[in-house]
Amino acid sequence: MTEFRIVIPARYDSSRLPGKALRELCGRTMLEHVWRIASASAAAEVLIATDDQRIFEAAQQLGATAVMTASSHPSGTDRIAEVAKNRGWAAETIVVNVQCDEPMLPPQLIDQVAALLSEQGDIATLAVPMEPDADFRDPNIVKVVINESGRALYFSRAPIPYNRADSASPAGMLRHVGLYAYRVDALQRLCGLPPCRLERVERLEQLRALWAGMRIDVAVAVAQPGPGVDTEEDLVTVDRLMRAGL
Repeated sequence: MTEFRIVIPARYDSSRLPGKALRELCGRTMLEHVWRIASASAAAEVLIATDDQRIFEAAQQLGATAVMTASSHPSGTDRIAEVAKNRGWAAETIVVNVQCDEPMLPPQLIDQVAALLSEQGDIATLAVPMEPDADFRDPNIVKVVINESGRALYFSRAPIPYNRADSASPAGMLRHVGLYAYRVDALQRLCGLPPCRLERVERLEQLRALWAGMRIDVAVAVAQPGPGVDTEEDLVTVDRLMRAGL
């Protein structure tokens, strides 16, 4: 398998769930759960990138490699770009962004998204088919439409593709999984671009890449990811699922 690295961007301040990275699930912090998942992948290196001393110290106590980054970054992607630059990673290096609020992410999805990034690609990501009973109008569920080659055409919080003949979710609708692999040169290019109009409207950073003509390869995930954690309610739900062994 092609060599790749993982960076877990972790910040303390979260508008909906402050201190999210250090909140506990089944007696372990969310940071530890995600770091263990990343470490179970085939990555050559796993780094935790933060701007908070509490997270930095918690990472070190785990035995993880942690790096301090600037506090001015508007996104985790920018934080990863700083790490790649400071560590002198070559332009062709593959780096996977594993978000710190995904404590039930199957490790094999990390390997899958890294392997998906072809020599011609800029970015790779994953999706899963939407469940028949899913609320496809929910703006918190990001949908993606791909072409026959598996390249992303568009991401949206709106129900796409729109099913004009029926109010139900159309077969084949895909829910985006927020897991990305980048080549370092594409990562640096993306972070050097200003936010585009579509990105500002949808509040989806990946639209900046499409706007700039970058290629995003998408594959259906080989395993179903568990729910992420954005709110206190999510934390309770995920804790219950973990304790039930689900």
